[in-house]
Amino acid sequence: MKTSKVFCIGFQKTGTTSMEAALRILGYRVASIFGHEDRDLEALRRDFVTRGLAIAADVDAVQDMPWPLMYRELDAAFPGSKFILTWRDPDRWLASICDHFGDNPDILQALTYGPDAAFPVGHETHYREVYARHNAAVRTYFRDRPGDLLAMNLSQGGGWPALCGFLGEPVPEALFPTSNTARSRRKPLMRRIRNRVARLTAGG
Repeated sequence: MKTSKVFCIGFQKTGTTSMEAALRILGYRVASIFGHEDRDLEALRRDFVTRGLAIAADVDAVQDMPWPLMYRELDAAFPGSKFILTWRDPDRWLASICDHFGDNPDILQALTYGPDAAFPVGHETHYREVYARHNAAVRTYFRDRPGDLLAMNLSQGGGWPALCGFLGEPVPEALFPTSNTARSRRKPLMRRIRNRVARLTAGG
């Protein structure tokens, strides 16, 4: 168990998966997304904070949704914790989340952006506003506690020096991970397509 918990409170598609991989390399036990299999939005709204606090008590770090929605409660429940706000250019972020979710309703999107905006395509302006409002609110909340918040745009570098300097961890020899990129998601798909073509060719 690490002496200080780390809460990643950047929205999805801002490098959260890469951050999880980096924290695991540093020896942190990381909890990820929860609530995505729920079916009752109102029930999720009522209890996601309580559920999240219980999960957070048993791990060293968290990332993905709906953790960013409860950073104030996490701060109150676990004094002395470190918070990481991953962020990226709003246009790139919006394009990424639209590519990922399209017009498919998702309960965590409904929790984050409202029941009338459970998917990004067609609600781009609203998604952009919620994203910007969250990032600004986090920075305002921690403005008098700069040692407790690290804001990282992974596409602009920083990597191990920034993260390890913030956490007081030695820099590992491993490369800083870049996980769940569009390119990395395409590789398994292309591999499956090539294998299927090869099987069909062999069968013919």
